[in-house]
Amino acid sequence: MIELKNVSFAYDERPILKNISFRVDPKESLVIMGPSGSGKSTVLRLLLGLEQVCEGEVLIDGQNICAMKESKRRKLRRKIGMVFQDGALFDSMTAGENVGYYLLEHTDLTPQQVEDRVQEMLGFVGLDSGEVLNALPDQLSGGMQRRIAIGRALLSAEPQIMLFDEPTTGLDPPATEKVLDLIRKLQEEKPIATIVVTHQIVDAISIAERFIVIVAGELIFDGNLDELRDSRDERVNHFLRPFRESFEKVNRRQFVRKEP
Repeated sequence: MIELKNVSFAYDERPILKNISFRVDPKESLVIMGPSGSGKSTVLRLLLGLEQVCEGEVLIDGQNICAMKESKRRKLRRKIGMVFQDGALFDSMTAGENVGYYLLEHTDLTPQQVEDRVQEMLGFVGLDSGEVLNALPDQLSGGMQRRIAIGRALLSAEPQIMLFDEPTTGLDPPATEKVLDLIRKLQEEKPIATIVVTHQIVDAISIAERFIVIVAGELIFDGNLDELRDSRDERVNHFLRPFRESFEKVNRRQFVRKEP
């Protein structure tokens, strides 16, 4: 589904990513972790084609998006849903307009058909359409905004891949758990791969089958939870050390995936 091959990237000759390689299979759940500024979010921007690699290849369904014309790249992005950090909702639009934006602008659906789809999606992400449909983003809690952003991503694409950039940052514990529950619901009920960028270790453990750790632009770990816990790489252990107590207490949830 997704593969990075020997990818390097720099801003103004300042190295951000250094010879990164990994792949994600269909329906796999991956978390990318690492300190702030390590290059995690840049990986998502490269997958979307919003940045171009300096070296290497970025493959989506076996197609190298680095060599594509922008028109073809836009078409391929229809397979990818993206939830940006803090949700990135349109402030001047209601929650319903945010969720239905793509359908209104790029399809022939009637306004009533769009509203029906929006209400269905709001229900899927655990929100009461009667409560939030006509509310502006700043009238809603941060957790609600984040779930609306997920609903918008699901309706704005035909996603085989969902990308999440720090989906729980700034949320209180109850809101965090609702967002994590929704990501787990997507993993269980939708035939999609998920890639979540986060530095929240406990969150990561609860939603991932596989973990990548990037430090200073280098991929230093790629494996499952047991391998992460038992890693002898000092850089991995240095990153985990502040979270080790809670990390050891977490009982990882086991996912039983439904066939599409």
